Amino acid sequence: MRHNKSGRRLGRKPDHRQHMMQNMVISFFENERITTTVTRAKELRKLVEKMITLGKRGDIHARRQALRVMHDQKVVAKLFEMIAPRYSDRPGGFTRIIRLENRQGDNAPMAIFELVEEGYEPKQEVQETTVEETVA
Repeated sequence: MRHNKSGRRLGRKPDHRQHMMQNMVISFFENERITTTVTRAKELRKLVEKMITLGKRGDIHARRQALRVMHDQKVVAKLFEMIAPRYSDRPGGFTRIIRLENRQGDNAPMAIFELVEEGYEPKQEVQETTVEETVA
C-alpha cells in the first residue's frame, strides 16, 4: 500500500528522478519556460514554487538551501536577483501549466510550464451593506 507517500515516481529510480528534477529546475530558471509532460510539470511545480519562496526570503541561508537543489551559482543568482523580486507581493502561485496537444511519438500529454507574468492585486475587503443603505 502507498499510504502517505507523496510525489509521483515518473517511472524512474529515486536518484534518477532527483537528478532529472534538478536539471529541469535549472533549465526552467534559465529560460523561464519549458515544454514537458503534464505529470512532470505538476511535479516540477512543487520545487519551483519552493525555490521562488526561498528567493523571496533572500538571506544567505535561503541561498544555500537553493544551491542544494540547483548546483549552478549563475542560475541561483538569477533567481535571487531577477526572478524573486518580481513576485515580492504575491503570496504564491508563481507558475502556470498550459496544456498542449499530445506528443506524436507516444501520445503523452504535453504542457508548457511557465512563470506567471501579470501583476497581482490582493482581494478587496467586501463591505457589508444593510437594507437601509440600499433603499436610501
